Amino acid sequence: MGGRQAMTKGQVEAEISNAIITFEKEHMGRGPLEARTYVVQDMLLIRLKGVLTPAESHLAKDIEGAQLVKQVRTKLLEDSREFLEPVIADITGCRIESFHSDISTKTGERVIVITVSEDLEGKFKSSRKRIEISSL
Repeated sequence: MGGRQAMTKGQVEAEISNAIITFEKEHMGRGPLEARTYVVQDMLLIRLKGVLTPAESHLAKDIEGAQLVKQVRTKLLEDSREFLEPVIADITGCRIESFHSDISTKTGERVIVITVSEDLEGKFKSSRKRIEISSL
């Protein structure tokens, strides 16, 4: 994958989670309390918990404030994609096709879905089969 040492699915998921945590800290000013990445076919599903600052949580107590928090967070993420996408592409060895995100002002969770150019999950499944066959 991308000239890097071969990694397991779990290692790729962990590296993406760590990259997202670093990105959130450096570009958003605060990292999530928890991050978990799931590789599903050609998609990366990233779930971040505890992303809202205390000020954002307070602001989100009414509908106008909640909408404002969502708009600002969405804009910040969209404007920072140029920093995040090359990191994800390097980890996965795939080109980024699309990037989607939403944040819940009630739970403080953010979900990011990234589609990539290949069936990344399929790569892991086929490489496991090769390893099993070659070990016989």
